Amino acid sequence: MKRFVLAIDQGTTGSTALVLSEDARVLARATHEFAQHFPRPGLVEHDVEEIWSSVQRSVADALQAASVRAEQCAAIGITNQRETTVLWERSSGRPLHRAIVWQDRRTADRCAELKAAGHEPLFRERTGLVLDPYFSGTKLAWLLDHVDGARARAERGELCFGTIDSLLASRLSAGALHITDATNASRTLMYDLRRGCWDPELLAILRVPSQVLPEVRGCSEIYGHTKGLSMLPDGIPIAGIAGDQQAALFGQTCFRAGEAKCTYGTGAFLLMNTGSDAMRSEHGLLTTIAWRLSGKTTYALEGSSFVAGSAVQWLRDQLGIIKSASDVEALARRVDSSEGVVFVPALTGLGAPHWDPDARGLLCGLTRGSSAAHIARATLEGIAFQIADLVQAMAQDAGAPLQRLRVDGGACMNSLLMQFQADLLDVTIDRPTCVETTALGAAYLAGLAVGVFRDMDDVAKRHRIDTSLEPRMSPTERSEHMHRWRDGVRRARSHLPS
Repeated sequence: MKRFVLAIDQGTTGSTALVLSEDARVLARATHEFAQHFPRPGLVEHDVEEIWSSVQRSVADALQAASVRAEQCAAIGITNQRETTVLWERSSGRPLHRAIVWQDRRTADRCAELKAAGHEPLFRERTGLVLDPYFSGTKLAWLLDHVDGARARAERGELCFGTIDSLLASRLSAGALHITDATNASRTLMYDLRRGCWDPELLAILRVPSQVLPEVRGCSEIYGHTKGLSMLPDGIPIAGIAGDQQAALFGQTCFRAGEAKCTYGTGAFLLMNTGSDAMRSEHGLLTTIAWRLSGKTTYALEGSSFVAGSAVQWLRDQLGIIKSASDVEALARRVDSSEGVVFVPALTGLGAPHWDPDARGLLCGLTRGSSAAHIARATLEGIAFQIADLVQAMAQDAGAPLQRLRVDGGACMNSLLMQFQADLLDVTIDRPTCVETTALGAAYLAGLAVGVFRDMDDVAKRHRIDTSLEPRMSPTERSEHMHRWRDGVRRARSHLPS
């Protein structure tokens, strides 16, 4: 009987289920979106039950579309929006609050207090991260302080903290599992990268009781089995977990040190495999765990841009200059250039390498002749400019320029954006046949755990490049573009002393 692997990709705006055959062909996929909640400016929340409903519907629809029987599922892999934070009752699984999304900035003041108290060097050394509201630790502390009775209940062991992978593992196993994997743990501000454990000193600073934390496991092993689900039978191994960006790095088969990928989704995320070296960044990047397999940890450098595809959604939803996100490329192609219009998409602050939660989005260089097409083109260029900053920082940390870049995510299908990206970076960009490499990585990890795939060499053989884009921009033109961009970033951060 032929078997398949089911991947659940729980993202920021929707949940996708992907059915992968034993020979790594995508048999079917299904996606269901869910609501974004914005209680106040800077606050972003998700309803946990809406997330779970979208996962259930996506799994059921994908299985139906693939025309396979659920009992043929050899394993389930999970990948997830990483730093999004959930707190739920251990006994019932009931969430105590909406999930606080990775984009949420409500703990910016708390992060500033921790920096002022001199704690950032310790967090940086232990976790590879900076003190920014992006990460889970201060979000969890906020929940413990602001949900009535939560701190006392957490200290009694009645509550569970988790990122979305933890939530899904719990729901899929009828509450039997309270786990996370090393990649998600490395995004919490509470996990020691090198020792591979929750750090008591950091927990004390954040005032987080250890009783609330999940067990940390590897990325490819059998954690438990499904139970009590409407869309899947009991007994299917839950066998792979990785945060979305690490799963994409794995799905792109960036298995050698120096290989890098960029995922263009709601945000844009650049990761480079650094092998067994937990390389400390001196240029505003993060050190993170790429994956942990059979007890061996592989590390990565990461640069995060908080706004990428969501900038296009902003054009659609707030400005109304496009009807759907897919319209942006055609609109941008109506003009040959942005004609000096620059858009800095700091709609939720700036991530790496600036780490400025107070920066604000900026549209500058407008003239009487500027049109919607110029703004659309400047928006796409703004996404690419952010990645150019990250690549430059990564090259400085690694001591060598990037040779090639593998790309994935929905926005990588925008050829105008990808060509401009290749031009700015002056490197070849490789786009794979399957751009849903986040889900693909989760499927590979789960398949490895149960023997559907033999080893990483077996996985690497299945990677296929569809398109390679070569740079065409002159050095002078590239320099002029980057000068305008850096001036825009300076203006977007104009609250800083000059």
